[in-house]
Amino acid sequence: MALLDYLKARKMLDRYGIHSIGSAYVKSADEAIEFSKGKPIVLKVLSSKALHKSKAGLVKLNLYTKEQIASAYRDLYSKAQPLKPYDIIAQKMSGSGVEVIIGGRTDSQFGKVILIGLGGIYVEIFRDFALRIAPITRREAGNMLGQLRSGNVITRGGKNTKQIEELLIKVSRLLVENPKVAELDLNPVIITEKGYEVVDIRVLE
Repeated sequence: MALLDYLKARKMLDRYGIHSIGSAYVKSADEAIEFSKGKPIVLKVLSSKALHKSKAGLVKLNLYTKEQIASAYRDLYSKAQPLKPYDIIAQKMSGSGVEVIIGGRTDSQFGKVILIGLGGIYVEIFRDFALRIAPITRREAGNMLGQLRSGNVITRGGKNTKQIEELLIKVSRLLVENPKVAELDLNPVIITEKGYEVVDIRVLE
């Protein structure tokens, strides 16, 4: 299996109407500053040799000023040298909200399966997730949310239930209609008052 290029993975999500946060590869601090357009950004190193970017110090958050961006870029560039091949990607800062993981994989027995649970660091701590065979219906998407101990938190008291159900159905379709996708990891997806933002994408083919 090979890791799909991040921006190609983002385009795949776009085809299914799955919104992911604005991103672009940057080759210099100046390009990162230009991408920011005066608004806060995140810089990340992407490499198949570093799957846990935050733990490895390969993510820089809340970069506001030109000086912060330039300093963060230099630090990431230095840390990335042992990880070749690598890319440095700039992203818009996401809004605050609940972190969710939505994922999928090809199971040897059941075929395509889809998962949702608390995201970020919490997926490993609480092990609170729901799993179904894809494709799923809206009813099954609702049942997945209802199964979660954290379901009320994730749906913001039910306010985001419909949007999350629709997102699950779209991811389910993506998995079924793209047989080359062996694993899909959207973590985190930030659930906000206005909807959601996919912040990180990992696709293995």
